[in-house]
Amino acid sequence: MITTDICIIGAGPVGLFAIFEAGLLKMRCHLVDYLPQVGGQLSEIYPKKPIYDIPGYPIVGAQELVDNLMEQAKPFDPTFTLGERVEEIEKQEDGSFILTTHLDTKIHAKVIAIAGGLGCFEPRKPAIENLADYEKNGVEYMVLDPEKYRNKKSVIAGGGDSALDWTMFLADVAAELTMVHRGEMFRGAPDSVDKVKQLAADGKIKLELNSNITGLHGAGKLESVTITNNDGTAKDIPCDYYLALFGLSPKLGPIANWGLNIEKNAINVDTRDYSTNVKGIYAIGDINNYEGKLKLILCGFHEAAIMCHSASELILGKKPTLKYTTVNGVNSF
Repeated sequence: MITTDICIIGAGPVGLFAIFEAGLLKMRCHLVDYLPQVGGQLSEIYPKKPIYDIPGYPIVGAQELVDNLMEQAKPFDPTFTLGERVEEIEKQEDGSFILTTHLDTKIHAKVIAIAGGLGCFEPRKPAIENLADYEKNGVEYMVLDPEKYRNKKSVIAGGGDSALDWTMFLADVAAELTMVHRGEMFRGAPDSVDKVKQLAADGKIKLELNSNITGLHGAGKLESVTITNNDGTAKDIPCDYYLALFGLSPKLGPIANWGLNIEKNAINVDTRDYSTNVKGIYAIGDINNYEGKLKLILCGFHEAAIMCHSASELILGKKPTLKYTTVNGVNSF
């Protein structure tokens, strides 16, 4: 079992900054995120998007901000569980919590900080009748371990950056790789589109445009898929994996079942310390709600700092002394 002072649910920018603020107060953090990498929306949806409202940075790229936050957190040795979603929270007699993920990872934490942005990002699933029968048996919605597909027959469906990027990467990994897209125009970077088309021209992948995956087949595990063209013609091709990379959509997910005071898909908090109605559980960033709330990263940073001071008092039983990094530096904490 993993043990920590604060378990932060959500590894987006606000969750990452909370590591730094907690570290200044001698608290260790463990972060859990359903996405396979840190950064939340910034890394998954728009890594190259410019951000203009971070103090001291007239302009900073989304991924650059994430990288800087990780560098800032590095002295405090945070730990991570990525690619997993917290399903259950059990409060213990001493006021601490045991969190269990959907892969049965257990984390014992004195305090919980929910920094889940707009909620838990869940995959957009295609409308295929027996899709659920093959989940974890050949159907995947994100790539966690590329080596899993080495020397396997794989099919990627999608038309955005994620589908294009993984097609380029897995072209040299999979035994056979087919990319299926419902149209002819892609939503991804033009350079990536050109490279994928070149891979198809060179015979390294098969590219099926104006097509959709309409059927999945196999006894217990995926063995083939049906590709149907927009003109109605269809064919079955053998495959070990079907990667449905249609992006992610935010949902509250299991958070809705944790006994928290939720209003309009957000968690109500006390603005004195961003605590929820459950003692020991806080909510910071876009996931929380209060009068005058602004869904800005910089507001989430403020909430993280206040939350950490309250959490420190809850854990240690006394109000922490505010120290200024401009005087002491980071290494003295």
